Amino acid sequence: MVLEFIELNNFRLHSKTSLELSKNINYIIGGNGQGKTTLLEAIYYLCTTKSMNQVSDSEAVAFNKEYFEVAGKFTELSTNKVKVFFERNSNKKTVQLNDKLVHKASSLIGKFPVVALLQSDHAITQGSPAERRRFVDSIISQSSATYLKLLLDYNRILRHRSALLSKLKEFNSTELHAQLEVWTHSLVKTGSEIIRHRIDFIKVFNEYILRPYAKILGGKENPSIKYVPFDDTENKSIDDLFNEKLNQKKNDELRRARNLVGPHRDDYEFFIDDLSLKKFGSQGQHKTFQIALRFSQFYYLQDKLQVTPIFLMDDIFGELDSNRAEKISSYLSEVGQAFITMTDFLNISKLSKTENDVVFNVQDGVVANA
Repeated sequence: MVLEFIELNNFRLHSKTSLELSKNINYIIGGNGQGKTTLLEAIYYLCTTKSMNQVSDSEAVAFNKEYFEVAGKFTELSTNKVKVFFERNSNKKTVQLNDKLVHKASSLIGKFPVVALLQSDHAITQGSPAERRRFVDSIISQSSATYLKLLLDYNRILRHRSALLSKLKEFNSTELHAQLEVWTHSLVKTGSEIIRHRIDFIKVFNEYILRPYAKILGGKENPSIKYVPFDDTENKSIDDLFNEKLNQKKNDELRRARNLVGPHRDDYEFFIDDLSLKKFGSQGQHKTFQIALRFSQFYYLQDKLQVTPIFLMDDIFGELDSNRAEKISSYLSEVGQAFITMTDFLNISKLSKTENDVVFNVQDGVVANA
């Protein structure tokens, strides 16, 4: 898949920017705060209808403006035009695909797959379990509409069940307890399906993460990911284990009025040569693992969707030594279209740049070919 063209109107610093893009690597050079990362964010909006930095849509509207608009044209086997429009006053976002209104933004997830390697990715290996869940969920959701629906249903169940637990803390009635049982049954049914999807995904994804490690480090380290939602010592079903944990935490849930059991509290462990990355990994090992995760995501989505994702990299090469930067940039030449932001033209000398790549210079929201 290739993004041939993109246009930004009133999007952060970009009052009006229109770009014809390379189908290979697009280098975006500029100082901090000049609007280079904004181009990546706009591409991410076209692919997912939301911000890659998990901020509200209103924050992307240019200062003293009432709306933003991002439009683009994708080509694969066919051509697709996408437009995302947000109005500040109404706090309403509309999405169009080929000039037709998209009523459910979730229906576009996976249609235009995207992989974003960001500086904030340190949180995946070093941050909270929520960051690791978000990473895994984003991959499976792009590759499986079934999983995305399960997640949306599960979050709805969590909200209803949480509201009931709050009521029960204040009013201890038989009727509310009966309602809680109904929502608990839904929680177990939907949550168990999510867990099974995650177990199957990690089994497969562990094979994918070996490929970038072999390319970047020559197979000197052996990475792996572990996911154990429950301590399954008796080989029981996921549903039975889920119910057991809920029974154990029942009083705590009623006392604290919170959902304390389920896949919304799961975690993933990362290992190098069977040693915990979080406990024993160096900063360099963390960075390499984060990069490898994104390349693994790329190839996983490509295989599952039979569509080549767009690859975004935000100011990553400045943190790497020249040897590792060169290996990663040469690896990028294999992935298709990529967008790479950098703060310094000199850093390009580290990379495997070809005549088919293009360089854009960004200054105060204005983009020019370099």
